[in-house]
Amino acid sequence: MTGDFRSEFICEPRVLSYHPVLVLNADYRPLSYYPLSLWSWQEAIKATWLERVVVVAEYEKTVRSPSVALRIPSVVVLKDYVKLQRSTAFTRFNLFLRDEFRCQYCGAKGELTFDHVVPRSAGGKTSWENVVAACAKCNLRKGAKSPKQAGLRLRQLPRRPRADELLNLGRKFPPNYLHDSWMDFLYWDAELEA
Repeated sequence: MTGDFRSEFICEPRVLSYHPVLVLNADYRPLSYYPLSLWSWQEAIKATWLERVVVVAEYEKTVRSPSVALRIPSVVVLKDYVKLQRSTAFTRFNLFLRDEFRCQYCGAKGELTFDHVVPRSAGGKTSWENVVAACAKCNLRKGAKSPKQAGLRLRQLPRRPRADELLNLGRKFPPNYLHDSWMDFLYWDAELEA
């Protein structure tokens, strides 16, 4: 055994960890866009072996057992359709996604907080219809006042988003890593080049 072989063998698992697999529902759409529905290559191999998915694209990389060699999937499709949730959980992340990661007063991006449009001190509730994303500057300026009292105007009225709206909004914020084999499945309604 040479030193090169040993170091290559030791590095192999770490290299393979960089092969995420895009998971599509049975209708060939991602289960979610933000965060993108991804599995580790190990989960995808297991699901393939158990015949729960169909592999539609693969990496060049191969994994081996003593008796089998398989190319690592890059895109898999679930054989059974997963019904997506209709209701949207009221979470900080979903709120920021609804507001497209922008302050709803000035439109700034970056460090966001959330603000009660009708302040809690005035009976405002913590709900989809009363909470918006706000930058620290606007939130501090508004304080315990109404937007009108603070001289601020909402870019849009807060409301409960539908699950499909959040899914579509997530498409505007692609993750840092996008494999070429994923593009046809992530942007299926994008305008095609002539």
